[in-house]
Amino acid sequence: MSAGRSGDWTQRVSGHLLLKQFASIMPQAVSVWCRDLGHQVFYATYYGQKDPKHLLPNDLDLVFISGHTQASALAYALAKLYRQEKTVTVIGGPHAKQFSNDCLRFFDVVVRDCDRALIAEILDAAPLGEIVTSGRTLQSIPSVQERMPEIRASTFWRGRPYPFASISLVTSMGCPYSCDFCVDWNKPYVLLPLERLEADLRFILDSFPRVIVGFHDANFAVKFDEVLAVLEKVPQDGRKRYIMESSLSVLRRSRLERLQNVGCLYMIPGVESWAAYSDKAAAGPALSGREKLDRVVEHFELIHAYIPGLQAGLMFGLDVDEGDEPVELTKEFMTRAPFVWPIVGVPTPFGETPFYDRYLAEGRILTSMPFAFYYGPYLVTTLKNYGPVAYYEKLVEMFSHMTSGNMLFKRLQTTSGRIRLAHVARTVGFRRMLGTLRHFAELMKTDRQFRAFHEGESPTLPEFYHRQYERSLGRYAALMSREDRQPVHNRPGHA
Repeated sequence: MSAGRSGDWTQRVSGHLLLKQFASIMPQAVSVWCRDLGHQVFYATYYGQKDPKHLLPNDLDLVFISGHTQASALAYALAKLYRQEKTVTVIGGPHAKQFSNDCLRFFDVVVRDCDRALIAEILDAAPLGEIVTSGRTLQSIPSVQERMPEIRASTFWRGRPYPFASISLVTSMGCPYSCDFCVDWNKPYVLLPLERLEADLRFILDSFPRVIVGFHDANFAVKFDEVLAVLEKVPQDGRKRYIMESSLSVLRRSRLERLQNVGCLYMIPGVESWAAYSDKAAAGPALSGREKLDRVVEHFELIHAYIPGLQAGLMFGLDVDEGDEPVELTKEFMTRAPFVWPIVGVPTPFGETPFYDRYLAEGRILTSMPFAFYYGPYLVTTLKNYGPVAYYEKLVEMFSHMTSGNMLFKRLQTTSGRIRLAHVARTVGFRRMLGTLRHFAELMKTDRQFRAFHEGESPTLPEFYHRQYERSLGRYAALMSREDRQPVHNRPGHA
């Protein structure tokens, strides 16, 4: 959604009801730490509701901005505005860690990893012009009770919970897997104090018994027995409230009844690929794509008997993908498991990952593409086995199947309650995405310069992307020159 523009009514409704629920925990933690250190703090989240600059006062001494790479253009534009007002600008969050050098062009301080001690150092004497990190694994974050001012300002409606409201928790940091595309690939898994988890859950159930609880762990309950024992200790009222992201390898048959009993509403396992990353899917590395599909469908059918809402992450366009097989397997997965919402992702090379380093070293990253386009449906690399025309045609084929009336009927037949409503809403939203994909496929066919860029033959960013970039920034577009839009890429293995 464009900065300073309200968008159409569907975007406004989506932003106010759903998008705001994705507010991250770490900015809330930074806000609490600053307040505890004696500072006057103003906290806000942006989900397209108004001019983001008007969400905070004009006379700030220091501003912390956090966001994903998709929001980097807006973060950079805001940094320029705050610098004009002599406010010290600090950026943290995923984009700051993945593309630190690019961030340093616009921000006074770039924070890769932080804790309370590092925040205190920045507030005491901001290290201007530097990239900083705590160098420590985060061991704890403020409690839900401590974060309530931030929660009321972000995921509640006018300070009060409403039917879509959620409260975010995290039980661990890092991930035990080492998927080369994942930003947590080398971040050691650390279980946070379980006493804090129990206290947070009791506070939520006592104070806000109807809210949804979303766990922001990269991989929930790797230490399953320890974590589930805490969820089982708090009072059970029969409500389905927990949303979790985990691996199929964690979701064994013997554990599913326990998840059902504590009230798991929605589970998000990653399948990733029919030809790779099979350890997470508990499928075994030696299986063929067809064999993995059969095993994954069987596993999801088992999980669905205990957990009503399911989503699966898949990527299309990896080096192991070739020909029609991954497309046909994905479509068959949708048909055989209609109760699972599939997210078909475009491979995106985020910095600080082996995936990024390899693609950059091989000259496969379209280096003039602004980082703000590092999300689907934008293709920011050349692919090993598909040209851009064929690639987008195959995406159109999969999304057409995903959003068809027949698939919606199957989903409504195999789900109930609010999960049904979610399937209807997502079908409508992804039909809009299908229109975008068709437009991209047509551009690839008819615009020679556009196609040459995506084939890696021309370094010149097509005017299409400049227009998209400017539209996303709205009234802030003039702040970001064409030179500003040219990203500074990491050297392999460096931020």
